Amino acid sequence: MVHISFYKFVRLDDPDAVVLQLRALTHALLGSILVAEEGINGVLAGSAAAVDAFEQALGIDARFTGIDFKRSPCSTPPFGRMKVHRKTEIVFMGVDGVDALRQTGIAVSPQQWRELIAADDVVVIDNRNSFEYRLGKFNNAVDPQVANFRDFPKYIEANAPAWQAAGKRVAMYCTGGIRCEKTSAWMHDMGIEIYQLEGGILNYFRTMPDAEKDWQGECFVFDNRIALDTTLQETETTLDDVYDGEPDGEWRLQRARRLDQSGQ
Repeated sequence: MVHISFYKFVRLDDPDAVVLQLRALTHALLGSILVAEEGINGVLAGSAAAVDAFEQALGIDARFTGIDFKRSPCSTPPFGRMKVHRKTEIVFMGVDGVDALRQTGIAVSPQQWRELIAADDVVVIDNRNSFEYRLGKFNNAVDPQVANFRDFPKYIEANAPAWQAAGKRVAMYCTGGIRCEKTSAWMHDMGIEIYQLEGGILNYFRTMPDAEKDWQGECFVFDNRIALDTTLQETETTLDDVYDGEPDGEWRLQRARRLDQSGQ
């Protein structure tokens, strides 16, 4: 099997029609896609032929051209079923009025990112949950110590004045790029210049053959594979390893097991 993750912020006048369109295109695949007026956000898995067919069919629609499909191999089937959900947002940040279609942060290529995070005047922020940071992170990265993306804006509001006073540049990364896209739009509206890793961690691993020079540990993924190394291969890490010691670890573990039993 092949796994792909993708998203695109694009104005959708009729999200319900897009839901029906995507359900028709994903009959041979497993995974989930979120659809909202602000765009689409998906993770899918299937045979290489089925994934190719989906990418080609979606690309015919002018609204979805230019999507970066991040691929990785699968030993473990990542998903048990296929869902296309209609949502109010494709990534819920907990801040009203954030528009990632206007102005986002400065996109930094993987090659540029390596130099950026080594600079003394840069604060490197991990825009993921704390348990993800604990499993793996970029060199010099700071853990905002949040249990949910909704908590991340509070961390930025509390610390941004000190960064600005010290003349620090702020660099941010997440798994696939979508969290940073939305957060950077909000931070831009606050007057904060923000650099974001283009395509996120997965794109860094895909692009940089020596990614282990800049990355410590593994990368958590929200599917049955659990974690990937810097070559995008599954590791031996289990959910117990991931959630052990987390304040809400038992809840997350039980929830993951329920989803697994129900086919997600």
